[in-house]
Amino acid sequence: MTCLSNTVELTPPRLAQSCGSAINLTAAAHLLIEIPPYTGMDEEDLIELFWNNCYVTSKVLARADLGQPVNLRVPQSFVHNGNTRIHYKVMQVGQTPVLSAAKRLQVKLDCPGGEPHTLCADENQNLAPVIIPEIIRRRGLNPTQIKRGVPLAIEPYLNMAAGDAITLQWGDARLDLPPLKASDIGQPLNLWVPPALILEAGEDPRLEVTYCILDRAGNNSRWAPPRTLKVGCINPCLIVRRKALVHPAKG
Repeated sequence: MTCLSNTVELTPPRLAQSCGSAINLTAAAHLLIEIPPYTGMDEEDLIELFWNNCYVTSKVLARADLGQPVNLRVPQSFVHNGNTRIHYKVMQVGQTPVLSAAKRLQVKLDCPGGEPHTLCADENQNLAPVIIPEIIRRRGLNPTQIKRGVPLAIEPYLNMAAGDAITLQWGDARLDLPPLKASDIGQPLNLWVPPALILEAGEDPRLEVTYCILDRAGNNSRWAPPRTLKVGCINPCLIVRRKALVHPAKG
């Protein structure tokens, strides 16, 4: 039997899921912590997992576990918003227990816009629809407005945070906005839909405009209730000009 020496340094545990060092709402429901293989790993070793110094669970190793990562499940009741530390202890018969180095994790369970409360799997009624200028909402877009682009705004939402990444959906076309800064929190977000995106989506008598948010931990807001907009009479010259920019003639 190979014994663990107290001088052996056990590497920190890690998240079995590939979500970096942050735990989101989805990961919290099925959270697995991975214990890497260690020197002197042997049958009947007892591994105990600790979450903020509180005992979580344990496992006695079998022959099939040797040389392999060991996954231990954390009940969802342990997982709360904020920073946390996890570590594990290895105990062998007749040996002094050895503690691993700790791993620091961030837990963020608050989804942008809050938890959806409807049966629609893709929509979050907590998010306000995108704000479109009233005259454009009533009359739709004409060629002149398409050439200028369209101003839009998104109202502040529940759990708005720095690092949130917003995706605007304009018909079948999408526009990714820069991640929010701390100065953006609690403020309406003003954005501009460029002509190229309008032309990409094309004409549509009931084009849908909506958005969704992905926070820094990977929590997804789902889509806001859509606005509908008439986009018609796209100037053919604009389309030709756009094609020329994308596919310039060879000289």
